[in-house]
Amino acid sequence: MKADAVRGHLDGVLLAVLEDGPLHGYAIITAVQRRSGGALELRTGTVYPALARLERLGLLRSHWQTSAGERRRRAYELTGAGRQALAGERAAWREFTSAIGAVLTPGAPGPGLPA
Repeated sequence: MKADAVRGHLDGVLLAVLEDGPLHGYAIITAVQRRSGGALELRTGTVYPALARLERLGLLRSHWQTSAGERRRRAYELTGAGRQALAGERAAWREFTSAIGAVLTPGAPGPGLPA
């Protein structure tokens, strides 16, 4: 898969992996990789600035976690606004894939058109 395939969808991807609960940055990266079957490999230089931006927008909040024998890590979790933004990202994704699918599949009806 092209390295820039996730561009434009990064916010939705990050919000989705945080839907089930808080994760630290490395766990977010591995969750994306696992959920995508290894097709998406996000770089820390991409993920951490995006997490900071989403936190500034009020879609995420973070707190420091410490576990015995492990280093301190910042964990991120969705806010109520983040859950609403995720619902919007999912709706936009369905609309986008429907439109692209109609273009790539000859003879398929376009989105919103009768079959």
